[in-house]
Amino acid sequence: MGILGTAIQDGLLLKPIHYQWAMDLYDQAVANTWFPNEIQLAQDLADWEKMTDEERYAVTFLMSYFNPNELLVNKALAFGVYPYLNTAETQVYVSKQMWEEANHCMAFEYVLDTFPIDREKAYGAHVDEPTMAAKEEFEYKYIKRMTGEQLDISTTEGKKDFVRNLIAYNIILEGIWFYSGFMVALSFRQRNLLRNFGSLIDWIVRDESLHLKFGMNLILTVLDENEDLQTPEFAAEIKQMILDGVKMEEDYNKALLPQGILGLNADYVNQYVKYLTDRRLEELGFEPEYKVGNPAKWMATANDTYELVNFFESTNTSYEVNAGKNGPTAE
Repeated sequence: MGILGTAIQDGLLLKPIHYQWAMDLYDQAVANTWFPNEIQLAQDLADWEKMTDEERYAVTFLMSYFNPNELLVNKALAFGVYPYLNTAETQVYVSKQMWEEANHCMAFEYVLDTFPIDREKAYGAHVDEPTMAAKEEFEYKYIKRMTGEQLDISTTEGKKDFVRNLIAYNIILEGIWFYSGFMVALSFRQRNLLRNFGSLIDWIVRDESLHLKFGMNLILTVLDENEDLQTPEFAAEIKQMILDGVKMEEDYNKALLPQGILGLNADYVNQYVKYLTDRRLEELGFEPEYKVGNPAKWMATANDTYELVNFFESTNTSYEVNAGKNGPTAE
């Protein structure tokens, strides 16, 4: 049994497990379960009041982007991934991921409810701000290809569309664009601001690191099981998609930080984007494109998709349910 398929009667039995990595990631995702209101976000209001207009603008800009795009990921999963998975363990993981994306949306709603942010303006920005709209249109294009009645996952072109959707939402949106925003969000804590907001982002990053690991394994498994996809032409197309994503993110970060804020400007963030992109390219088997250093070494643990256990051990905001005999713990 391969990982791809569309038969309704398949994937109804969990055992035997065909892809242990999917089951392992599901177990870790369940252990990571958290809820936004467990963080006392109101304690950050004093920081918000003393922040500059540029700093408050940056946080609002991030919320305008993150909030709808967490739900956009769910559309990519619901229409472009779940219907084409053949095994129960991959299906249950995607089900948990979809709940996590909804939980992230609620976390950003919690931020909008707590901070004095104009919700209507924040909601409108993902349409009105050209750099946000361009990124979303890029994602729509690949999700729409997965919803067409003519898509046949048994054909080479159908399988290519499956991989293209994964590259668009998992590698580019979640693995590069989201991480770029996470770095900006967490940079405030580096200056002893918005510490509780930072903890909320930590928990989201921990979920996203599993999403990235699952998506990467899924892409590599599909490529390994389907020799018809292993062509130089398709590889070049995939790489170009990722590089196009970098250009969109560079424009977005210039809009996010038009004047820069203390210790952070668009050039700094865009170097981080290129560093991230090289890591994603390497994980997919490509050579690095930009060959730049990591300007935000304090974010290194959040980028670690190979040593996830080390990441979980090193984070200060650990939260795992059923992690030991004493039950749930949160630090």
